[in-house]
Order: sequence, then C-alpha cells, then structure tokens
Amino acid sequence: MNKKIPILFEDNHLLVVEKPPNILSQGDQTRDADMLTLLKEDIKERYNKPGNVYLGLVHRLDRPVGGVMVFAKTSKSASRLSDQIRKREFEKSYMAVIHGKPSKKKDTLIHYLLKDSKTNTVSAVENGIEGAKEAILDYEVVDTIKGFSLVKINLHTGRPHQIRVQFSTIGHPLYGDQRYGPKVNNVGQQIALWSHQITCEHPTSKEKMTFTSLPEKKEPWIRFMLDTNIMYK
Repeated sequence: MNKKIPILFEDNHLLVVEKPPNILSQGDQTRDADMLTLLKEDIKERYNKPGNVYLGLVHRLDRPVGGVMVFAKTSKSASRLSDQIRKREFEKSYMAVIHGKPSKKKDTLIHYLLKDSKTNTVSAVENGIEGAKEAILDYEVVDTIKGFSLVKINLHTGRPHQIRVQFSTIGHPLYGDQRYGPKVNNVGQQIALWSHQITCEHPTSKEKMTFTSLPEKKEPWIRFMLDTNIMYK
C-alpha cells in the first residue's frame, strides 16, 4: 500500500483498522484511493491470495474523518455486523473539537436530517418532511480551551454527516468543517472529528469487543493533550 494503514485487530472474521484522515471509505467517481480497495490489496499481498479478496464494508466514515473502522472478512460476518448496526448494538463514540462551549455539559441532540444527493449536503428540517430521518447522539464536553471545546460523542444513529450537521445546527460547528461552518473555518483546515471507539459483538464467538483510537497529535487536538488523560475524562 502507498499509505500504511494501522491494523488494530485481525482474525479470520474481522479486520479493524485506524483509518487515516482524507481517504475515502469506499471508491467513488473521483477514483481516489479508498479504504476498501487498499485493504483488499493488502490482504491479497500479505496472505498471497489468488483471485478476488472478500472484504465487507459494514459502516463508513466521512472522507476527512480518521479513526477506528471495522470491516468483515466473510459475508456471514458482514451480515451479522450489519444486523448489530440495524439493532443499534454496534456502539460508536467519536471525539470532536467544536467552536464555542455548549450551554449544557451533557446533552442528547435529536434532529431530523434531510440529504440533498445533488449537492451531497445534509440539513436539519422539521419532523414530517418527506425523506427526513431521525438523528440522535449524546455528547459530553470534556474540556474548553480558548474558545474551543473537546467533546465526546456517542452516536445512536448513523446518518450522513450527522455529527457535523447536528453541532452546526446548535451553533457549534466543528473545527475545520468548511461545509457546515464556513463562516468560522478556513479553507484547508483539517476537520477535527475522530472515530474514537467502537464496541461490537464478535460475529462468531459473540464476545463483546472494544477497539480504540486516539486523534493525531496535531492541531487542534494537541491543545487538549497537555494532560495525557484528557482524552479519557
């Protein structure tokens, strides 16, 4: 692979990796590098496999987002993991840096999101609008430094751009998010959103497994890393 992707866990059924920021989860019309293709090539090379390699994409991360990502190495595993996601048993938590400080240290955000496929943008709309889907997340403010807050987020639904749109809607867009916070972010800034932790049931052993990844030691994350425990408060 041109870009080495850290492997967090691997067996015959699962492949858990740390997705680098700015790589697609799955190939699109841009034909840019994507996780699914890179990992298939890596498996083929490492195990000297002839023919096609099966790897199931069970969830996605937005292109600019890094962190934990789980893939299925068999169709049976993919089906069972997808079932966990459907039943909301596939637990996903994220770290994000947002502008400002929310009025509540902990809260549950519920919005109805509508995607415009032509522009690939999502907006919060009134409940009952055709095509709008319920989006739910919990957040906790971990720390606030110089006008920015580090938040830990538990995602209950996996809607496109959900975290970005929900925080923008309450007036606290993510650091670096030019799409949903163009007035407060600059072109070229890296969005501060990280897939921090995933907990799921192993598709065959049924063991509950948790996989964790920390953001890169770069802006703006570095502001909150002076205390090495800050990411876990």
